[in-house]
Amino acid sequence: MLRGLVSGAVDLVYPPVCCGCGRLIGAHRAVCASCWATLPLIERPFCHVLGTPFAVDHGAGVVSPEAIANPPVFDRLRSVAIHEGIARDLVHGLKYGDRTDLAPMMAEWMIRASDGAVASADAIIPVPLHAFRLWGRRYNQSAELARAISRLSGRPYEPDVLKRVRRTSRQVGLGLRAREDNVRGAFAVLESGKAGLSGKSVVLVDDVYTTGATVTAATRALKRAGAGSVTVLTFARAVSGLI
Repeated sequence: MLRGLVSGAVDLVYPPVCCGCGRLIGAHRAVCASCWATLPLIERPFCHVLGTPFAVDHGAGVVSPEAIANPPVFDRLRSVAIHEGIARDLVHGLKYGDRTDLAPMMAEWMIRASDGAVASADAIIPVPLHAFRLWGRRYNQSAELARAISRLSGRPYEPDVLKRVRRTSRQVGLGLRAREDNVRGAFAVLESGKAGLSGKSVVLVDDVYTTGATVTAATRALKRAGAGSVTVLTFARAVSGLI
């Protein structure tokens, strides 16, 4: 009863609003029906490996031409939504707007989008920031998402296994080749973390998948350290067109 009274009092002072448009709604950490209707969710059918949405259903387990021509080093990629509209607004709010309160809501959707990868994961690992970048930003948006995913799913959160050992330039505005060169050798697994990775299923968490350069470099470090499988899980991803 006391918890209910306190919650009611908080709602009077800070009424629940839509995380997308700011209009009043019935619960905290949610979006209104109008914003939900415009959220560009990625749902089946999609590529079994890259999670790229298909325009038509090609059947279960079908792999896209991109995944066949350039197989990724990670085992699969899953994302909640296409990086546009409200999905992009939520990512930008978390990443640049100090909206860490968005992480639990986004994490719930990421767990559902993971296609069972979170439920079977041995470790939930965020893509790390370099110490200087973390000091400037004050928090790592990928770590906020990974922590929330771990708490909601009960799977182990391992933020100290993977480290960014080389300071890199910002990826925004760089082409694919420049992005790959920028993050090459930027990640490493500490010796203390290698024993716990051997043969394990890892979910590597980031906020956005664009060209894949960052998560590819991070996955290489995890696999060199003995990880059995790596599923990349992001909230949003860039999509050039439907197949």
